[in-house]
Amino acid sequence: MESNVRVRFAPSPTGPLHIGGVRTALYNYLFAKKYNGTFVLRIEDTDQTRYVANAEQYIIDALEWCNIPFDEGPGKNEKFGPYRQSERKELYKEYADKLIETGWAYYCFDSTEALDAERKAHEAEGKTFIYNWHNRAQGRLVNSLVLTDEEVQNKINAGENYVIRFKTPQDQLLRMEDEIRGNIRIDTNTLDDKILFKGDGMPTYHLANIVDDHLMEITHVIRGEEWLPSMPLHVLLYKAFGWDAPKFAHLPLILKPVGKGKLSKRDGDKLGFPVFPLEYTNEVSGDVSRGYKEDGYFSDAFINMLAFLGWNPGTEQELFNLEGLIEAFELKRVSKSGAKFSPDKAKWFNQQYMQTKSDDELTDLYLPLLAEKGITKDKEFVLKVVSSIKERATFVNDFWDLSSFFFETPTEYDAKASKKNWKEGTAELMQELITVISSNKDLSSENTEKEIKEWITAKEIGFGKVMQPLRLSLVGKLAGPHLFDIIAMIGKNETIKRLENAIEKL
Repeated sequence: MESNVRVRFAPSPTGPLHIGGVRTALYNYLFAKKYNGTFVLRIEDTDQTRYVANAEQYIIDALEWCNIPFDEGPGKNEKFGPYRQSERKELYKEYADKLIETGWAYYCFDSTEALDAERKAHEAEGKTFIYNWHNRAQGRLVNSLVLTDEEVQNKINAGENYVIRFKTPQDQLLRMEDEIRGNIRIDTNTLDDKILFKGDGMPTYHLANIVDDHLMEITHVIRGEEWLPSMPLHVLLYKAFGWDAPKFAHLPLILKPVGKGKLSKRDGDKLGFPVFPLEYTNEVSGDVSRGYKEDGYFSDAFINMLAFLGWNPGTEQELFNLEGLIEAFELKRVSKSGAKFSPDKAKWFNQQYMQTKSDDELTDLYLPLLAEKGITKDKEFVLKVVSSIKERATFVNDFWDLSSFFFETPTEYDAKASKKNWKEGTAELMQELITVISSNKDLSSENTEKEIKEWITAKEIGFGKVMQPLRLSLVGKLAGPHLFDIIAMIGKNETIKRLENAIEKL
């Protein structure tokens, strides 16, 4: 692999960044870093009608949270700047004019009404209207292929609306190579003459994309499958300019968890999971879309999950830190077929990463949640709580449900568990147990367990008759970590208080 690898992520600022876009950014980043290359962010804002003011900053914030920041882009190492296409529009007209001069493009003055009439006429005959070699010079369409140079200039001088179309070669078999999909062959007669430059003075994606990739010295174009139909035009544009084309790699779609088709925000809304990395507020409607960060996902777990949506390392290993992903990533191991998104698998990744986090790090995340509930405890105590519950948690937000009894005395008891485990004679047993605990001078987990088990054995009763009501008294339900760890942490007085409350209420 050449040492000057340069890749780009080129989103349109038309709204929040979908996880499909984040995955494209991730694969570009992994590829660049694997070969000590450069990861470029370019904002493709040629479609001004759909431009959203806060979308660009959202994209940058999302890449930062994912820990895949760009090396070059708006406001950062602007070696080939500017990196917003709206700030480069004069440049594109220059290149569009070059294609006109060399015969690879032509002016079109057709009105919207005239083109609609052509489409309807073709439909009436059971045909599809395509603006290309079939009809571009037949006389019905108004373009510089049938007008004289003087007529063209007069129309331009008169301010008539026009577009510039690419003149697709006729009767050619175009041979292309995709790094993921292999050899691709296209008959140029099936292609239409795409618009390269619009009447509003802005280029279309196709022209701007090619010019920018060339001028920014992009070596590999790694993008979504939806751009695969554009590959023939882009390869032909490189040929028309006399430039070497980059290598292309088209990534598979991320599919719905249920049913067929591409994953969308609607799927997330319906099934209850986010499709954006960060929470996003629509400035116009005020609608708030959920984000993985705000839903409690760790950024490294989110990235690990995304990496496996369309790629695998060829081994059974699933958990990779970012450095491991960089080392393992290869385009040849990216799948051609779509990858079905699984909300449960996303949670699984987060749960796995939960276990790799230090108790200290998780405690620092839990303390603010406790503060919001008005609970103040020293960090050492909370750290012990976190250590005892984290194996059963998927998110830090789960900690409260798993540990509230460490901080608050239960006031309610699980009805089903109470009916099954609090029977005639249970209150008397718990009263005796209070005496055992009261006389115990060493309330460590190990000693308390020893004392209580010896007492149960001496009474010749089943352990369940004591342990289940004891847990119910301390926790309010049959859940929680090791019972004697709970006693050691909440202390003798609180343990006795909870047993007395249970005796009174149950």
